Amino acid sequence: MRVALISDLHGNEVALDAVLADIQRRGADRVVCLGDTATLGPHPEAVLDRLRDLGCTCILGNHDAFMLDAELVRSYSEAPIIIEAVDWCRARLSTEHLAFVKTFVATSEIELTPDAKLFLFHGTPRSHMEDLLCTTPPDKVDEMLGGHRASVMACGHTHIQMVRQHKSMLIVNPGSLGMPFEQYVQGKAPKILPHAEYAIVEADGADIDVRLRRVALDKKALRTAAQANDNPLGAELAKQYA
Repeated sequence: MRVALISDLHGNEVALDAVLADIQRRGADRVVCLGDTATLGPHPEAVLDRLRDLGCTCILGNHDAFMLDAELVRSYSEAPIIIEAVDWCRARLSTEHLAFVKTFVATSEIELTPDAKLFLFHGTPRSHMEDLLCTTPPDKVDEMLGGHRASVMACGHTHIQMVRQHKSMLIVNPGSLGMPFEQYVQGKAPKILPHAEYAIVEADGADIDVRLRRVALDKKALRTAAQANDNPLGAELAKQYA
């Protein structure tokens, strides 16, 4: 079983197209989305349409929840431009798009083989707003996981790629497909890297392989997409991709 993990797409259709093409070249039995699909980037509708057409499992991220609860983002960020960008995205989505987001689940489990399972969530199993990092103390990780166990635990949210061993389990963060960060920012303004990130988890019996992928992107195409509409973050994204 080979599973491609994508996360934190953030409305970046250019990056999604590149990653799906890379997945097709390399082969995968299925694709799983770990959340934060539509907000902040320039093409929320197109990204949701592609995910719906894929028919893949989608985990509910905090930014997906912001689409369903307009006030929730204000408990997460005080930055006016982030709130404006989230509101802008929500206003563009159709009833059908929002109905699709409502089908996203908090957690999910995939049997890779009879000997290996993959457990999926966005931030942690208990919260889609919580950061699980390579530096998180083991005791804190135990609290975050809340008793859940699997051969591989997969999360997103931090926009930082990671593979970490924790008590015989592998914890994998595929990074961000749409807005990979240069470093962990803890709420500060990030530097966004001009590539797309994802991961492939493969199991053969009890053997497990995890690969972190980075796919190069066309900076001009990223700038053109960022400037194509009145997204409040468009000018900043174009500047980042300069």
